[in-house]
Amino acid sequence: MLTTEPSTEKATATKSTHVKSYAAQDATSGLAPWDLERRAPGPHDVQMEILYCGVCHTDLHFARNDWGISMYPLVPGHEIVGVVTSVGEHVKKFKTGDIVGVGCMVDSCRTCDNCKNELEQYCSNGNVLTYSWYEKDGKTITYGGYAKQIVVNEDFVVRIPDTLPLEKVAPLLCAGITTYSPFKKWNIGKGHKVGVVGLGGLGHMAVKFGAAFGAEVTVLSTSPSKKEDAISLGAHKFVFTKDEEQVQKLAGYFDYIIDTVSSPHDYNLYLNMLKSDATIICLGVPPEQIQASPFPLLFQRRNIAGSIIGSIAETQEMLNFCADHKITSDVEVIDMKDINHAFERMEKSDVKYRFVIDIATL
Repeated sequence: MLTTEPSTEKATATKSTHVKSYAAQDATSGLAPWDLERRAPGPHDVQMEILYCGVCHTDLHFARNDWGISMYPLVPGHEIVGVVTSVGEHVKKFKTGDIVGVGCMVDSCRTCDNCKNELEQYCSNGNVLTYSWYEKDGKTITYGGYAKQIVVNEDFVVRIPDTLPLEKVAPLLCAGITTYSPFKKWNIGKGHKVGVVGLGGLGHMAVKFGAAFGAEVTVLSTSPSKKEDAISLGAHKFVFTKDEEQVQKLAGYFDYIIDTVSSPHDYNLYLNMLKSDATIICLGVPPEQIQASPFPLLFQRRNIAGSIIGSIAETQEMLNFCADHKITSDVEVIDMKDINHAFERMEKSDVKYRFVIDIATL
């Protein structure tokens, strides 16, 4: 994490604050205005006014309780960019006026081996998600970034580089780090052939990072109309996966496949595209279990792996990398009142490639 000199402007409030937001009251009602209650900043907390919040497919899954774990009222949003308005008396990393971000988690146990090794996204005792989760007190529910303001412990806040346009930064805090992290973990780069399944919010970032790291990138898509976009984003090749002739040419071709699709699909199709000892890395979360035959795995010693976001330190590294390489998300900025329509469009993949809410419209 980057640090700054401690601010001389410290939080003194002791009462919670009512904050405008958009929330789902149940799995079928859609999102509507709702006043939530935020805690006052504690000694180690950063309070921020939210400027932009990205719209992730996970937001839709949670709003509709697709995974059976949602808690209502539910305020989605974990791609949050804003400005610091107040800090706790012991905060050392940020000061009032800093431009900062918050991603998918806002706390962890800090004591397990994973947390001690900067892998708090895999906290053995369970991290705290930015919304629809219990804080470490076991009773306070978290609310996300479809709101005017948020309060987060300073250790789970990142600094936004000055050169990046804020509305295009917001999706980096989920879609960006989710795709950046596996490239770093598996050291994917020059000399590697990488397939990217899907060209949505995650997929378009995987293409950009793959190209930036020097890999040969092939987009694998069921939509032939996406070929031109794939190439313009940095892909070297495009394959229409419903064309059997094109698919057969890819047998044993890839070193890695980054699977970003969150809808049901055939994993065996992609396993057969891998070389021996190669790996498919699953990033998307379909609403049903993965079904894969053991034979493509056993007879070529192929691997299936999973990855979620990155640590806070890795997220900061990713943002700095994006600033150095001029990488941002391709976004469509929307008003808060249009979120339900955006959800409908997102289900149809009708967005290039991430909706971002202008919170000033709330």
